Amino acid sequence: MLAPPAFCDAVGRELVRFGRELASEGAAQVGGAFTDVPAADALVKSSPEAFLLAVLFTQGVPAERAWAGPYLLSERLGHLDLSRLATERESVDVAMCARPALHRFKHTMAGWVSDAATRLLECYQGDARNVWAGEPTAVELMERLAAFRGIGRKKAAMAAELLSRTFGVPVRELQGGTVAYDVQVRRVFLRSGMVDLDTRAEIERAAAEAFPEAPGLLDLPTWLVGRQWCHPTRPQCGECRLADVCPRLVERSVKGVGARRAAAAPDSGRGAS
Repeated sequence: MLAPPAFCDAVGRELVRFGRELASEGAAQVGGAFTDVPAADALVKSSPEAFLLAVLFTQGVPAERAWAGPYLLSERLGHLDLSRLATERESVDVAMCARPALHRFKHTMAGWVSDAATRLLECYQGDARNVWAGEPTAVELMERLAAFRGIGRKKAAMAAELLSRTFGVPVRELQGGTVAYDVQVRRVFLRSGMVDLDTRAEIERAAAEAFPEAPGLLDLPTWLVGRQWCHPTRPQCGECRLADVCPRLVERSVKGVGARRAAAAPDSGRGAS
């Protein structure tokens, strides 16, 4: 069953409207905050280094847990000093792995944190703000972010949108931005008829067609729709933000990367895929 083009246009307009509302509020990753741990939320918002490290955590765990990661790591280590994170790798690994482990992929995440600290010191004078300095284009910013081990295109797209929307970082040529190829985004695009194929190219094409000026604007609203209403099973279509415009192709489901975890835990975080 293919969704009529009129539905696709209406869904796109509603996602843009929702995205503009979120942007006007300076919305963070999960509504008004990054995490439900106040001290951790404050750290992510005040420390560029904590924000960058938190982006690494957004994979395979609920969003609130991911964004709390740098704060919890700092509590165990007693610091977030980049020089020590870079050189005291065993200590970072021990802190990451101590029960309860700070991440599902604890050893991998510890290595990524140390590598990120090393890169910040060697390439950005130990200041994460230099990663997004100089009013980069959306494409340039995503390339800079993706150069960090553990940040692929999906995380880079999400982080670039957050930096622009939530932190007011000047980013040029937003038409070069895009949505993250995230399990929630993929499911909403499929079920709303925005795409008929679950591929990165199709998802990014549909976002660009819906809002050519800044496709990344659709990232957070689409993710929130997937997280709050368009669940893998038992979607709450009647309560959804897209209820009046979506063709409700609920027989469609995400397959492959991210699908199993999303089905088991509907509230999986940004990096669940």
